[in-house]
Amino acid sequence: MSMTAEKNARELLLKEYRGVLSTHSKSMPGFPFGSVVPYCLNEQGVPLILISRIAQHTHNLRKDAKCSLLVGERGAEDVQAAGRLTLLAEARQLEEPAAIEAAADRYYRYFPDARDYHTAHDFDFWVLEPVRWRFIGGFGAINWLNEVSMANPHAGEAERGMVEHMNDDHASAISHYVALAGLPQHEPAQLVGIDSEGFHLRIGKGLYWLAFPTSCNNPGSVRQALVSLARAEVWPTVGQASA
Repeated sequence: MSMTAEKNARELLLKEYRGVLSTHSKSMPGFPFGSVVPYCLNEQGVPLILISRIAQHTHNLRKDAKCSLLVGERGAEDVQAAGRLTLLAEARQLEEPAAIEAAADRYYRYFPDARDYHTAHDFDFWVLEPVRWRFIGGFGAINWLNEVSMANPHAGEAERGMVEHMNDDHASAISHYVALAGLPQHEPAQLVGIDSEGFHLRIGKGLYWLAFPTSCNNPGSVRQALVSLARAEVWPTVGQASA
């Protein structure tokens, strides 16, 4: 299967942060039930969601864990020409305290408002464990994929440390990334996540993923890439070293 299709599918999953979760209706057997959910990717690179125990989709998942998540390019003028990805998955609620703590630490960086309603209401973290992926990259570019997600080598203390350091000490560099990538500048950006292929910025309530020029599998290579990007005059294309 095309490695390019897998990479393009994964980049779409990283660039977006909400999708349509379709579950098997408990109250209307035989019918699919669609709802919009925000997500971020966990340490294994699969979607992590936070959903209410009283929500219809949660009742559906407790009865039948089989589901799908449809993700499409935001703001696409022609949805049929744009990329879209459907993940067929088995949903699993996190129950181990350590897993919940790790999920909360990551999810709240992406969606800080969720901390309030999570503590005030009955919400739980679930992961969507992939079974198969269907990626359409545009007209005629259709692929069934078995492997799209990629484990994050930085997840945990390393990622948290890098994120906090950049936000605390290098706000000017983050502002430069925003300007360089042509992202909205109505509010200061915060770095919220780092993976081997890029990093996420949160601007207001919006999330934006920017790709590294080359893969970064250890903190040293991440630091080198971020420093290089802070000095760049144009955003480098993937596969090229930044100036």
